[in-house]
Amino acid sequence: MVRRSHLLSSGALLATLALLGCAGQAPNSPYGYTPSFLGAGPAPAPLSAAGPGIGKTSGNVLLLLPLSGPLAPVGQVMENAAKLALPAGASPGLDIRDTAGTPEGAMAAAQAGIAAGDGIILGPLTAVEARVVAPLAQNAGVNMLTFSNDATLAQPGVWPLGITPAQQVQRVLQAAADAGRTQLAALLPDTDFGHSLAGALTAGTNALSEPAPQITFYPPDFNGLNQAVNQMSDFADRGQGLEDQIKAAQDLGTPAGREKAHQLQHQQIPPPSFNALFIGATDGNTLAELANFLPYYDVSPPQVQYLGPGIWSTIAPQMAHQSVFRGALYAAPDPAAAAVFDAKYQAAYGSAPPAIADVAFDAAALAKMAAASGGYTSTVLTAPGGFTGTDGVLVLQPSGQVLRGLAVFQIAPGAPVITSAAPTQLSQPGN
Repeated sequence: MVRRSHLLSSGALLATLALLGCAGQAPNSPYGYTPSFLGAGPAPAPLSAAGPGIGKTSGNVLLLLPLSGPLAPVGQVMENAAKLALPAGASPGLDIRDTAGTPEGAMAAAQAGIAAGDGIILGPLTAVEARVVAPLAQNAGVNMLTFSNDATLAQPGVWPLGITPAQQVQRVLQAAADAGRTQLAALLPDTDFGHSLAGALTAGTNALSEPAPQITFYPPDFNGLNQAVNQMSDFADRGQGLEDQIKAAQDLGTPAGREKAHQLQHQQIPPPSFNALFIGATDGNTLAELANFLPYYDVSPPQVQYLGPGIWSTIAPQMAHQSVFRGALYAAPDPAAAAVFDAKYQAAYGSAPPAIADVAFDAAALAKMAAASGGYTSTVLTAPGGFTGTDGVLVLQPSGQVLRGLAVFQIAPGAPVITSAAPTQLSQPGN
């Protein structure tokens, strides 16, 4: 089974339900591998900016998941993964409570766990649930590792552990910049996901001191996509004038006219005003249409380097059948980092885990280490060296932001190849 990418939107989350197999029985033995803090020894070095009084020093681990309702298959997978890090009888204990995938359910489950004295919250799954739980956690002085990838949830004491659009964008933009591709355009769906990518691209280019990206949104239909590519490419100015000259020469109907038309046909259309294009499409039909539109409007390699989101990891082999996409880049976790976890999950439950399981295991493993290193406080959780998890290195910052070390992949025949390995350490501002 191919590992699935982290879910990027509520629509993708619902679509993924059909891909999740039935969960097996709980494991009989503890998980044999525990991710670790980096460069801090058994007890992570304190970070004074975190504030020593934020978070509990003891208590069980409250796990909030949708174990009933439409998202129950996802919740079950994530419960399985968390149990590998915190099996029954282990310390600290795992307090599992059902949110039913609703804000009301999440609020009630969180209130019950906080009243029971739980020391840290893992979850809930969705951003809408996390938004109602976060104030409860903060009022109770309980730190929270939510499974959402909505970066707007980040605040002191609340860390979204899902891989965010911004994390993917920042990594692939850096790779493009390293190759001299610093003039960026973007072709994005006119959806919440597309607009979140737009914000990440604007912030990413600003951080790299690059020009602001030229962003074009497209509607979900063939004609709208065609018009969006035409607009983005500025083909009317770049290529239409040349085509008009060719037609005018042919219309002369003379040998001289035909010769001039022949010469004009061999002229190179000027390249677009950008040398990198971030494509936000994530479905095969749209990408197949773009494989025709982009070359037609002369927006194609080698003049333009294609970039894309991490969810391309799920469709990279299909994209490779379109020759125009070979060489396109995207940032995602290196699956080799999760190989041990995958094997343990397979052995325990009889099926390969989707990648959404990674974040649940990492959160539970991090809570276990924190409990053994002084408690679930922000000082412990924001160890400057970070944490090595199933998706690579990550650093929890006092602000609630999460830094991640992702690899850069290139679309290639057969399977994508890594062109820039995931970092094993992450530098932070001020370090």
